[in-house]
Amino acid sequence: MNSGHLISADNDGKSIWKFLFRQMKPKGRWLTPFNIISIPIIFLGIGLIVIRFWKGIGAITNLSQDVPWGLWIGFDVVTGVAFAGGAYVITFMVYILNMKKYHSIVRVTVLNGFLAYLFYAGALLLDLGRPWNVINPIIGNNFGVSSVLFLVAWHFLLYMIAQLIEFSPAIAEWLGARRAHKILSGMTLAAVIFGITLSMLHQSGLGALFLMAKEKIHPLWYSEFIPILFLVSSIFAGLSMVIFEGSISQRVFSGQISDKHRNEHHNIIHGLSKICTGAMFAYFFLQLLVLVHGKHWDLLNTPMGHWYLLEMIGFVLVPMVLYFYSYKANNVFLIRLAAILTMLGVILNRLNVTVIGFKWDMAVRYVPSWMEIVVTLTVLFTEIWIFRWVINRLPVLRESPKWVNEDKLTDKPALAKKIQRA
Repeated sequence: MNSGHLISADNDGKSIWKFLFRQMKPKGRWLTPFNIISIPIIFLGIGLIVIRFWKGIGAITNLSQDVPWGLWIGFDVVTGVAFAGGAYVITFMVYILNMKKYHSIVRVTVLNGFLAYLFYAGALLLDLGRPWNVINPIIGNNFGVSSVLFLVAWHFLLYMIAQLIEFSPAIAEWLGARRAHKILSGMTLAAVIFGITLSMLHQSGLGALFLMAKEKIHPLWYSEFIPILFLVSSIFAGLSMVIFEGSISQRVFSGQISDKHRNEHHNIIHGLSKICTGAMFAYFFLQLLVLVHGKHWDLLNTPMGHWYLLEMIGFVLVPMVLYFYSYKANNVFLIRLAAILTMLGVILNRLNVTVIGFKWDMAVRYVPSWMEIVVTLTVLFTEIWIFRWVINRLPVLRESPKWVNEDKLTDKPALAKKIQRA
């Protein structure tokens, strides 16, 4: 029997609290390699976060007035949001283009995107020197409603709400709330359309933030097309994360995946590799146009130029070719290898724009402290813990309860009658 029915069966309201209490209990083995590594880091990170809010941001970071944005913005926020791009791409493919073969990965992709935005919002709060002013970008205070930061803040907030609505049917199924499930399922398409629009604006808006730093970013990474480059790269960054995360989930959560969906996995990542190839080709071509237009050929024979070539050739061109070849050869191993290289390339690109190539000519360069790295790992590991908790309890990878299909069948005759009356 589905545990959700146990909730709705009790009218005194106590069943829901008993159910939630039971769900808080851990499942599975505690002594796993991930737990052994992550738990000490999380506790240490929590202590460092307390120090950060107690003594100020300078107590644990190497940030300064000259370099106000560091690892927490460059990796936790800017890179993390790129990896969350798989949510808007997959929902567009399934709900707008009606590509049903990808439907089985919609929920896990949306969950990954929602948690990414939620935790990177928390990382952004850590980075603010005066965190109590976090409301300012949203209301336009001290920035103005025409500020890029004002737009990014609103895109960020509204997209999180849209993703929560997209994922909410899974929560309703977990709680056995049939009436709420029907309402929330009816809102899904509107939330998807709204979310796709917001996400595209947000991905490009993050790039637009750096348009104001022309004199501070190395010429090989600065251009007027940063918003477009950020948007295009979010497509293959997000899908590479879907391939990487899906490959791990197939092993870690194999008991929850039906034989049908398990057999579909290779076909899904095979199709995603084709899309990544096209998106990476467009990105590489745009980067080539930017290089030609900027006339920075002389900078290629410098240390920063060699670093730029490593990024473009080693982590864009090479994985693009791997994606293309693996699609033709239907080689799953090479697809996964290409996904890992692509993710490393996206990390490198975002850090080059926000940290490495930012004020590259300073006498004293910014290098993140070990405490900044520990806090970043704490954010990442905590997100994985919550992701695992949700996967083990909600119908994300496993099939929905039987009553969901029953409700769909009963809704079809009712809809047909309404159409006939109209």
